[in-house]
Amino acid sequence: MRYFAHFLLVLLVSFSFSCSSDDDEDVITKDGPFQISELAGTWEATQAFFGGETMNVDLIGEGGSATLNVQSSGRFTLNIDPADRAAYTVSGEMFWEKWEGKFYFAIEWDDAQGDWDTYGHTKTADTFSITGGFDSGEYDFDNDGNMEPCSIGFAFVKA
Repeated sequence: MRYFAHFLLVLLVSFSFSCSSDDDEDVITKDGPFQISELAGTWEATQAFFGGETMNVDLIGEGGSATLNVQSSGRFTLNIDPADRAAYTVSGEMFWEKWEGKFYFAIEWDDAQGDWDTYGHTKTADTFSITGGFDSGEYDFDNDGNMEPCSIGFAFVKA
């Protein structure tokens, strides 16, 4: 009987966790503090920063450029053109992650499907910026063909 009571208690506790409210679960949406579709268009970087463990790159300050092209769906391409090497493009999708009643700006990069990072952000009618902690981006600091994890910071103006 004691085993049955213990089993019933475990079953009830497990059931109570499975019936938690939607506010405790991740919800992916395009509707948050602003509609993701408001980012549609072309954005030119006024700042593009990559911060690694031992090196930092100020892409714009070093003569490079970056352009963000966003579709109304949130799909995007980011063209990065460093002054000292060949340009390259990364892509992904932007959305909001709603968790515990708060919205977090999120990006799922195409090379990391099923995994996304959240970013600090600001947005006005003609400016947009994002910042991410360590491991939120990648950059080839020593130009050896291998991307290293880093933090990123971009500021854009609407083109």
